[in-house]
Amino acid sequence: MSALPPEAYAAALAGLPAMTVHRLGALLRHHQPELAWQVALGSAAPQGLMRKVMADPATRAAIVRQANAASPEQTWRRCEALGSEVLVSGSARYPSLLAADPLPPPVLFALGSLDLLEGRRVAIVGTRNATAAGREAARSLGEGLAHAGVHVLSGLARGIDGCAHRGVLSAGGAGRPLGVVASGLDVVYPREHRDLWRSVADGGLLLSEVPPGVTPQPFRFPLRNRIVAALAEVVVVVESRERGGSLLTANEALDRNVPVMAVPGNPTNRAAAGSNALLRDGAAPVLDAGDVLVALQLDHRWANASAATERRRPPSRDERVVYDIVRHEPRTLEGVALAAGLELVDVAVRLGRLEIAGWVSQADGWFEVVGSPAP
Repeated sequence: MSALPPEAYAAALAGLPAMTVHRLGALLRHHQPELAWQVALGSAAPQGLMRKVMADPATRAAIVRQANAASPEQTWRRCEALGSEVLVSGSARYPSLLAADPLPPPVLFALGSLDLLEGRRVAIVGTRNATAAGREAARSLGEGLAHAGVHVLSGLARGIDGCAHRGVLSAGGAGRPLGVVASGLDVVYPREHRDLWRSVADGGLLLSEVPPGVTPQPFRFPLRNRIVAALAEVVVVVESRERGGSLLTANEALDRNVPVMAVPGNPTNRAAAGSNALLRDGAAPVLDAGDVLVALQLDHRWANASAATERRRPPSRDERVVYDIVRHEPRTLEGVALAAGLELVDVAVRLGRLEIAGWVSQADGWFEVVGSPAP
């Protein structure tokens, strides 16, 4: 095997179908990328939480089979040909906003300027099946925010997302488009957004957590949404159906204490049922870009992406009981309950809250402490 940078092995690992976000996060927390690749090949012993994960014969067999069929050299060549930067969690250029997230992408692929994450950032999301009024609202918001120097995030989907970014690009202002996609950076989805993708990469920033060549499978879109929420200072929902994907982004934002706003829609418009429900439940209304700018002026918590701020709320007294148990070694839900002398339901609730807050992570039902120790 020719000499490769560590990022090549991390990129190849991120492309293995059996390597979920949780598994890959655990693998790279305890192993440098080249050693992590050897673990995936089955030629090195796993450490930390991965000892538990790889102890399952079916999981181990799937990872080893897929790794032996993959090629870090080929993956790296595709990244180089595309001009994609590969960022591994914990590295110097990895965005600190994502490093502080409860579920950071273990590996990130980037086209464009990462420096844009230092600016003010608003996510505009909504339904793919937008009305004419919704499309115009998204375009107008994108244009207005870009004129004010605010960068606009979206998932580059059909409908609201695309209209928001077209508004940014048409403005010619200091605000730039930031896109987070659910496929490899060379796999345009939807296909009609090819020119838009190129414009976002050339004039802004395009991000993915999977390597070139990976197709946009359905489960990747909710994962994409958490990254949009994690990078935003404010999330604006323009139109969303009652169970729309943009509501998932809104919920991810609320879990991270990121403000959610919504554009009011006609009560009879099904495309706005979800966004109107957000307003009913307390989201601030957005009539124009000025409303969003007011919200940005009031909330500067995540304005500086390079600030090493602790975004996690401290564990409560009840949560600290289970936190201290998993601090020493990975344990299952049942193992924590046995050690704590608590009911499974109580432990599940406490571990769930700790995971949402970013104090613990889990893979295949095994929990371990992550990040700096709790105060």
